[in-house]
Amino acid sequence: MTTDTLAVREELLAKSARNLGDMLRRRVDQTPDRIAFLYPENKPSGPENWTPLTWSQVQDKAHDIAAGLLKLGLKPEERVAICADTTIWWILTDLGIGCAGGATTTVYGNSQPEDVEYILTSSESRIYVAQNSAQAAKVVDTEGLDDLVSHIILIDDDRLIQGAPGSQRRLVAEDSRVIALSDLAESGHAARRTDPGAVQRVIDATGPDNLATLIFTSGTTGKPKGVELTHRSWTYMGVAMESWDPLEPGDLQYLWLPLAHVFGKCLIAVQMTIGFASAVDGRVDRIVTGMGEVHPTFMCGVPRIFEKVRAKVITTHGVARRISAWAFNVGSQTAPYRLEGRPIPRMLAAKQLLAEKLVFSKLKKTMGGRIRMMVCGGAKLSPQVQRWFFAAGIPVVEGYGATETSAIAFFNVPKEGRFGPRFGTVGPVCPGCEAKLADDGEVMVRGPIIARGYHEMPEQTAETFADGWYHTGDIGHFDEMDYLVVTERKRDLIKTSGGKYIAPQKVETTLMANCPYLAQAVVLGEGHKYAVALLTLDREALMKWGENHGHAGETYEQLTQLPEIRKSIQRYVDRANERLDRWETVKRFTILDHELDDQHGMVTESQKVRRDQVRNGYKAEIEALYADEQTASRQDSPR
Repeated sequence: MTTDTLAVREELLAKSARNLGDMLRRRVDQTPDRIAFLYPENKPSGPENWTPLTWSQVQDKAHDIAAGLLKLGLKPEERVAICADTTIWWILTDLGIGCAGGATTTVYGNSQPEDVEYILTSSESRIYVAQNSAQAAKVVDTEGLDDLVSHIILIDDDRLIQGAPGSQRRLVAEDSRVIALSDLAESGHAARRTDPGAVQRVIDATGPDNLATLIFTSGTTGKPKGVELTHRSWTYMGVAMESWDPLEPGDLQYLWLPLAHVFGKCLIAVQMTIGFASAVDGRVDRIVTGMGEVHPTFMCGVPRIFEKVRAKVITTHGVARRISAWAFNVGSQTAPYRLEGRPIPRMLAAKQLLAEKLVFSKLKKTMGGRIRMMVCGGAKLSPQVQRWFFAAGIPVVEGYGATETSAIAFFNVPKEGRFGPRFGTVGPVCPGCEAKLADDGEVMVRGPIIARGYHEMPEQTAETFADGWYHTGDIGHFDEMDYLVVTERKRDLIKTSGGKYIAPQKVETTLMANCPYLAQAVVLGEGHKYAVALLTLDREALMKWGENHGHAGETYEQLTQLPEIRKSIQRYVDRANERLDRWETVKRFTILDHELDDQHGMVTESQKVRRDQVRNGYKAEIEALYADEQTASRQDSPR
């Protein structure tokens, strides 16, 4: 470790709060009456009314929940599982757990009952927080959890709320373990009146190395592992991001990401440190509408969200498409000047103003009109998509990390005279942390953001966190500014029969960036002479195409198999192949008549593809793509 890195680490550790409860208290001390969160009433139709919560109100509600949990007998580091949507109640419950000295086990709302049982059993979670009766039924209906789970807390007060079959709703309503979150908070509020210092005493007794969160990995290559993240993981991440300085106290975030994911959880820690506000609504179908209602200044997302926005614009037709294409061409010409802060030549500047008026201002307006930055994480973003947004004056900065790194290990903050991101990179390592490459190019990270290990898995912990270095499993390199470029996932590399290596994520990202109708792409080719792909199409975009091309009465399944769709997708694949090396190009593909989903085990709850399951589940389709491999291998796609 260099002297500078050590000095930065010591400085940030000294600034870090002791734990999450202390972190919240510090924020309340600084800005008690500033708005912390906005949350919607979840009306069935029409514009939402967004309710504000100040930081002082957030702490009061979190402490009520904490006191209620302590009355239930919650012990230090004891796990409380949350299986709920991204709402203000998820955040308040999580903060309450932290203030009570417990540890949150996160569970995706779309998890199957058997996955919920595995996570709760592995984490030994005695208390289970459910969004509604449908989520509660996953525990009530599971006999194996009867002796483990002592309390089921229902966020939605109506225990018979729609969402589960009638018989399940009755079982939930009749289960003596079930209590409403509002009742728990009311009980805690009464307890605080009797003993006002009870919660604060627990906060004071909670150390930075105590367990705060248990997040299970996606399980793409086997059973999920419970990653143990301490209070220091979050408090350090907060001050590290503050020192990176990408955000301001006056910012407003639109938060829709699943809070069960490490990225979503990390954003709350960063928010408490910096003090900006968040509008919280996890309904993905309302992202654009919600942004128009609250006017955020930044939003974090995953590549698919940005790809869909771009696809919607570039698949317009007629005059609008020609004007849009012209505007983005102008934006691309001005990008080098804007990236480096140089004056734009007069004639080009005039075109940029016109492009802004005709196209870019309208795109920004759909996002609320105040967006100054977007942040992408969760998977690799195509530089093509990143450049497209920057052409429109919307920087999309990319970060990189994992559950084991408290989400953000690298971040592409514009620095050293640059006014935008370095396309294709994920930025420098987190302040006060170290990064290096193994002999085979694997990226390794060390520092306060690293998890303390895997829950009850000493062998896996010793292997992955050797000598304090977290082995990411990703291959990469550093550019001349020490910005990391991630090139491939080590375990996913495909070796062709000719001895060439293909990074499937690179090919898939290129396909997604060049084909606006794709929803998913899975590239295969291990042991074969060439790569092939299983493709799925975006339902909304495809149905709209059908309406505009005389196929309004046909189903999604029927549309996917139309010859003209196949021909169109082939053109897009050919375009993507032009951006790839010869051995990486996709020679053949199949368009599935359905999307890969978690119901059939093809993707994880966080929508990552389980490649082994896909290979096994689609053997016939894959074999058909290689049926005449000898002939097809001599027919390269157009270069």
